[in-house]
Amino acid sequence: MTLSEEVLQRLADIVALQPTKNGELQNRWDMDSGSEVHQFLESELKDYYYRNEDSLICATPEAATLTEEAGLTEKSDEENHVQVPPIQAHILDVLAEPDEDSQSVVSVLHALEDDGHDKYDVNSVRSALHSLVDKGIVERIRKTVPTFRLTVARDELTVAKLD
Repeated sequence: MTLSEEVLQRLADIVALQPTKNGELQNRWDMDSGSEVHQFLESELKDYYYRNEDSLICATPEAATLTEEAGLTEKSDEENHVQVPPIQAHILDVLAEPDEDSQSVVSVLHALEDDGHDKYDVNSVRSALHSLVDKGIVERIRKTVPTFRLTVARDELTVAKLD
């Protein structure tokens, strides 16, 4: 099955962002709804993705190979290598280290603002934090208000920011 350039690029997004959600792909692909994302996945990429036990979207090994061969994604043998959208990369720059006190969503928002990233709102920060939890590089600590911190030291983490 030959994929168009647009479909191959979207497959590369799945490979880079996995595990991901319809909403994250909806924003990335500028679609109107999660249903539109689901329809696209089923009609164009049915053989190249699956949903894990948490219903998150993941790429098949074949999808990863295809996008690597096309030069759209890189294979990394680094244990803590992640590719993330800019908001998630900015959060990883300011989020508490594993041995520090965890931060609330609002605390992360203020840290982003202090770091010169004042274009984000509390909902986008909350969503980005939850996506990072899904990727396993941020942990959620349940308190009265959920708080977050990195799971590995920042200097052990390699972050590639997606355009």
